[in-house]
Amino acid sequence: MKDYHIVYEDNHLLIVNKRAGILVQGDSTGDVTLTDVLKDYIKEKYQKPGAVFLHPVHRLDRPVSGLVIFARTSKALERMMEMFRKRDIQKTYWAVTRKKPYPEKGKLTHWLLKNEAKNTTTAYDFPEDKALKAELNYKILGKINLHYLVEVEPITGRPHQIRVQLASLNCPIRGDIKYGYDKPNVDASINLHARRLYFIHPIKKTPIICKASVPENPFWEEFLELDNDEFKMKNLDHLYE
Repeated sequence: MKDYHIVYEDNHLLIVNKRAGILVQGDSTGDVTLTDVLKDYIKEKYQKPGAVFLHPVHRLDRPVSGLVIFARTSKALERMMEMFRKRDIQKTYWAVTRKKPYPEKGKLTHWLLKNEAKNTTTAYDFPEDKALKAELNYKILGKINLHYLVEVEPITGRPHQIRVQLASLNCPIRGDIKYGYDKPNVDASINLHARRLYFIHPIKKTPIICKASVPENPFWEEFLELDNDEFKMKNLDHLYE
């Protein structure tokens, strides 16, 4: 499987659908990152001499697939970071769980504390020293083959937020043994996918709606029949897939 599929590209932004398993930015493993791969792509496509400016605006965990936004200019990076800080970017994820979330839709609020040494996050129901508030909305889209497809819209952007907050409902994401699922996926992925992004372009000021195809495997593809994408019907002129 390719490391990425380009969903949107212009002089300011590059938005890709990343495969599960590749790092967005470097870590202690020293493995090749998506940022490295995309810099090579830009350097070759545009025959750019010297260093290429390309910076991820946000991150996805290594075992997660889906949409990642990269800034191609410092101006775009600064404005996109500000939009994330102000929560002006709507993000939608798909998560697959074996257990049914209860209630079937709602809002989750926790305080999350990251353990950098173990690369794990703990969720608390009440404020804790140094823990950061995390909020998300979720709803069940349907059930297929004994698994539930859950649509998640994070309000905040904390490390491992969706993973640990769904686990707090006793609904760990399929394959996510770090947060309580009983067995890993064969490819070491977890069934969490950054499905859709909606925002106003920081330079052009036009609406941008991006949707990422699910990973190319039969398990994921079965859930496509549950897709009810309102954006596609209302904003066909601005949809990028």
